Amino acid sequence: MTVTAETHPVLAAVPRLLLIGSEWTCGAGSATMSVTDPATARPIAEVVDAEAADGRSALAAAVAAAAEWSATAPRRRSDILRAAYDLILGRADDLATLITFEMGKPLAEARGEVSYAAEFFRWFSEEAVRIQGDCTRTPDGMTRTMVIRQPVGPCLLITPWNFPLAMGARKIAPAVAAGCPMILKPAPQTPLSSLALAAILQEAGLPPGVLNVLTTSRAGQVAEPLLRSGMIRKLSFTGSTAVGRKLLAQCGEAVVRTSMELGGNAPFIVFADADLEVAVECAMQAKMRNMGEACTAANRFFVDRSVAGEFARRLAAQMGTLTVGPGYEPASEVGPLIDEAARDKVAGLVGDAVTRGATVVVGGSAPDRPGFFYNPTVLMDVDPASALTSTEIFGPVAAIQSFGDEDDVVSLANDTPWGLVGYVCTQDIDRALDVSERLEVGMVGLNAGIVSNPSAPFGGIKQSGLGREGGRVGIDEFLEHKLISMPVRPPGVASANRGGLAQGARA
Repeated sequence: MTVTAETHPVLAAVPRLLLIGSEWTCGAGSATMSVTDPATARPIAEVVDAEAADGRSALAAAVAAAAEWSATAPRRRSDILRAAYDLILGRADDLATLITFEMGKPLAEARGEVSYAAEFFRWFSEEAVRIQGDCTRTPDGMTRTMVIRQPVGPCLLITPWNFPLAMGARKIAPAVAAGCPMILKPAPQTPLSSLALAAILQEAGLPPGVLNVLTTSRAGQVAEPLLRSGMIRKLSFTGSTAVGRKLLAQCGEAVVRTSMELGGNAPFIVFADADLEVAVECAMQAKMRNMGEACTAANRFFVDRSVAGEFARRLAAQMGTLTVGPGYEPASEVGPLIDEAARDKVAGLVGDAVTRGATVVVGGSAPDRPGFFYNPTVLMDVDPASALTSTEIFGPVAAIQSFGDEDDVVSLANDTPWGLVGYVCTQDIDRALDVSERLEVGMVGLNAGIVSNPSAPFGGIKQSGLGREGGRVGIDEFLEHKLISMPVRPPGVASANRGGLAQGARA
């Protein structure tokens, strides 16, 4: 099935220009970049490829919008977010189709992403009207302190390709709720979902300049001058740890506030007392969601040696029955990986593990078909020195190691520079809580294979990132705390204010 923006109505309806201020524009240059369907390896659309001058224009638009937008009533911001929520759900099928065409995931999963994305707008529409401060006295009673929260200012939002609609929503919604203008730079592989989302926000009533969208294959040329300009006050980035480190260095010059959601190397621990039916169900969710192309994907499976063989057999039985094919085909359960490099990386990691003695229980190869597919794979007896134990696989490969001691497996799980998420399967409540507390991660799935929810904080520790997205704390990333300090007038002492506040009060 080959489609293009000219032949498919969903693709044809998406703007393929830059959004700067109130205008959809070709920008300063004439370059374009291709969007490829990973199921066929063929281009489906061309979008504008922004350059540094376009970044400057977008920054000027965001700065110009900042004062008025920050002063906009919270209820107005809330109403815009709620309108966006309704519009997204009303176009769920078209948005899911768009996601599948440019990213590859099966339509059922794409519909789930649309619902997930929409929920960020509903959640933060409710948070927008609940931005609170504080008023108290210092311990000596001599000073009143008032703490108010204000928008941090213009933001740069950089999103990845694996959840092209949801990752934009997870950043845009709290920024809108807080009163911050922003520049969104989506991944070059999947710009169409972001452009469609921007059009929806325009329709929902978002004022010009509050959201600007730059599609570009030249991220460094466009983003670095913005971060060094002194006018961008916040960077929110989701992507690899290697790129995150570079961006942090660039942010240092202008002391730009940052949120980083970086790589993962998630351990999935199955204890001997686990309900194996539940454990396998959780493993399927934690491993196969998005074909394994998720920072939360289970990367290292540690299974008690007494049940490792049975767990591998059951997991392989489920993995082996999954239908591999283009996501827009109704029977497909596993879509393609994002590009050829991603598929070759997975194949190389599996080959290295097998060379080191791992047994292929199921899969272990790419199917003979167009596109960037890789068969769901279960490996048993994986050598801890294998490259896939220290590399984010980002593919449909479950690599199983066995263990015999609780302390040892916790040590193995923590033996990584990343700390995004971990998974624990056990029926012992004491062990469940103890191991969850000892794991060096920002999130734990306890007898659960999915941890992401717009109402809960998402983020990691160590080299998996800084800050949190979602939940009640998600809006904090886009707000500053300002202290207003005022001496307390002693009893019996007349106010020194002969006008101003006192005069206003009499009026």
